[in-house]
Amino acid sequence: MRKGIHPEYGPVVFRDRAAKHTFLTRSTLAAVPAGKTIEWEDGNTYPVVDVEISNVSHPFYTGTARVLDTAGRVERFERRYGTRGGA
Repeated sequence: MRKGIHPEYGPVVFRDRAAKHTFLTRSTLAAVPAGKTIEWEDGNTYPVVDVEISNVSHPFYTGTARVLDTAGRVERFERRYGTRGGA
């Protein structure tokens, strides 16, 4: 790799605010001077990035996604606007 063109890559803690879940990984966000740090389980201090959603709180991964009632939506549309008299 060429030197001087790649961002710093290091350990970062991502914190899911919705599920109160944290995980340690490596990211280029380690170079962002956010100022927030957190002490991890191993006793070291790492930069922390707050995220709104992760695999722990996302409806697709947790199985809490809504199922749409398409038949009810069609009936409601027909009630509201009527049906065509022709073919």
